[in-house]
Amino acid sequence: MHRLHQSFLILLLSIEASAQTDIVKSKNLQLAVNSHLQTQVTSLFPGSKPLMSGFAYSEYLTTKYYTAEDFLLTRKVKSAIHDPSGTGTRWLFYGSSKVRGLEKILSVTTYDQFPNSAYVQVSYVNRSRAPIEVIKWGNHRYPILPSADKPGFYSFQGSSHSDRRDWIQKVDPGFYEKNFMGMNDCDYGGGIPVTDLWRRDAGIAVGHTSEVAQLVSLPVDYDSTTGHAAIGVEYSYPTLRRMAPGDTLSTAPTFVSVHQKDCFATLRSYGSYMATRGIKAAAAEPAAYEPIWCAWGYERDFTLTEILKTLPKVRQLGIKWVGLDDGFQQAEGDWHTNKEHFPGGDAQMKAFVDSIHAQGMKAVLWWAPLAADPDSKLLKENPHILIKQKDGSPEYITWWDSYYMSPTDATVLAETKRTVELFIRDWGFDALKLDGQHMNACAPDYAKGHNITRPEQSFEDMPLLFRTIFETARNIKPNAVVEFCPCGDCMNFYHMPYTNQFVASDPESSWQVRLKGKVYKALMPGTAYFGDHVELTDDHADFASQLGIGAVPGTKFVWPATRVAKKDESFLSPEKEALFTKYLGLYNEKMLSTGDYRGDLYDIGYDYPETHCIQKGQTLFYAFYSPSYSGTIQLRGLDADASYQITDYVNGKDLGTVKGSDAKLTVHFEKALLLETKKLTSQ
Repeated sequence: MHRLHQSFLILLLSIEASAQTDIVKSKNLQLAVNSHLQTQVTSLFPGSKPLMSGFAYSEYLTTKYYTAEDFLLTRKVKSAIHDPSGTGTRWLFYGSSKVRGLEKILSVTTYDQFPNSAYVQVSYVNRSRAPIEVIKWGNHRYPILPSADKPGFYSFQGSSHSDRRDWIQKVDPGFYEKNFMGMNDCDYGGGIPVTDLWRRDAGIAVGHTSEVAQLVSLPVDYDSTTGHAAIGVEYSYPTLRRMAPGDTLSTAPTFVSVHQKDCFATLRSYGSYMATRGIKAAAAEPAAYEPIWCAWGYERDFTLTEILKTLPKVRQLGIKWVGLDDGFQQAEGDWHTNKEHFPGGDAQMKAFVDSIHAQGMKAVLWWAPLAADPDSKLLKENPHILIKQKDGSPEYITWWDSYYMSPTDATVLAETKRTVELFIRDWGFDALKLDGQHMNACAPDYAKGHNITRPEQSFEDMPLLFRTIFETARNIKPNAVVEFCPCGDCMNFYHMPYTNQFVASDPESSWQVRLKGKVYKALMPGTAYFGDHVELTDDHADFASQLGIGAVPGTKFVWPATRVAKKDESFLSPEKEALFTKYLGLYNEKMLSTGDYRGDLYDIGYDYPETHCIQKGQTLFYAFYSPSYSGTIQLRGLDADASYQITDYVNGKDLGTVKGSDAKLTVHFEKALLLETKKLTSQ
């Protein structure tokens, strides 16, 4: 009878516990936690519809024989906190899985400084008498309901791939992307560890917030049979992770946030939060905002005569930077001059840089750090410097026909530092263009003697090599610019503190120039964004996409004509020269790249036409894009009680006045419309 009474009491307590729900709020984010440590995320923004249909087993541990996801709440602790990220509240939810012998501790933290977000870490304790072999952990596994719009979602996905796909994509039934932050192809990996899924009414984002890069995945899976899109953050151990009795396993710190409009708010909040954890932008460098000409139009078989003949035209167009690209070096890894292009050796290179300076311009040099050609002198003398894969083979860089050097090896770090000194101190260059998709990430390193204790540490510590480059360059020349161009990759977030110029990085379209600008300006708004060569845009001359997004313009034009067909594709014809003169003049006049990019005003997915806005003082500049558009446009962000004069500043056309409270215009344009507002009255 006593045992029956005890069983009834346990059942009664379980029923009572199942009815318990704790609510964690962070302004417009509501995270509900029930008695089984299931969670449900709700957006409290006005007009938001439910993101989830109910509670989900959002945090879980997958072991060799089972997945542990159901834990009965045993206790909870709520406390005030103050740490480097600010003042807030921390909840600790303790749960027990008696069948599995595991204890779960779910930590949820909210900060006053970062509304609409919750920061999560989960720990699992082996309370059984036997070891547990773990395959992976997962956080924020949420089934998200689609909208009735087409598409059901737009998304930001921060992984990198050899097809150089768009970072912002439509998500319809059948869509799947793993979003692995490690190597996804031979040369391509790394990225921004955030996935954002949004509808017209509300959005949700998840990601990891560790101070070092992690080999996590952030999958998006829109299964047409379930009617929802699943998102999450997960980590698979390279080998089974053994938890002995009493051991604790902790996940990486992660976050969930809600928002409206596109991913801009999420990425701005993420960048600001990570700055409090030490991952913050370098100081802005004024020279990084000046237009750039690159000699890559002459390709690897350039001649110094070709470049020198072009410089007067470069200067005439108001361009301040002259870039020497790939082809000057003896080999990848051996960075002294080759005799073909510089028969006078390094001394001739220095004289070349001096000649650029003598014409009042600055010089930038291309470089592919971490790459070593198989027959390079550096590699022959130091065969130990290469990353080794698990099978003992070196990691190959297909783009350069080279091998990856270990980013943590002492010899590599010392040689990298010496190379920067050669370029900046000895030759006199003012900037470095770091180039190559291979720079974004590397595979785990199984070689010995590379100053790491785990193979994954090569990936985690890779940013330290770029810190060496950045600090060395700036120590020699305090105003040095270091451009990071990962050739189509979504730039590794953990490399961002060690550059003062982002780049559109071989865009496949004008759309990519614009969307990449929005992403970078959200994450680290003070860093210059270079739109890359305008010849890579639609029609090979879409300065409007560079100007309107607040990008630094660039070009690789050749002049005069070379009579080599491939090179002359970039010939600066008289018609092109008139266009270049006009837009480069507008850029230097407006300097929108130094303004405040107002990514909060428009949704790059659902708003049509696509719209961007930049604010400089009380003046707002708008850029609209569409193949062809006739209809009404809305100028958001103006003072409601003020009137504004509207000008098409590209064509010098007065479009009349609008009231800030009802700032709409009826327009027609092809491809782009760039507008400037002038505040007339304020009441």
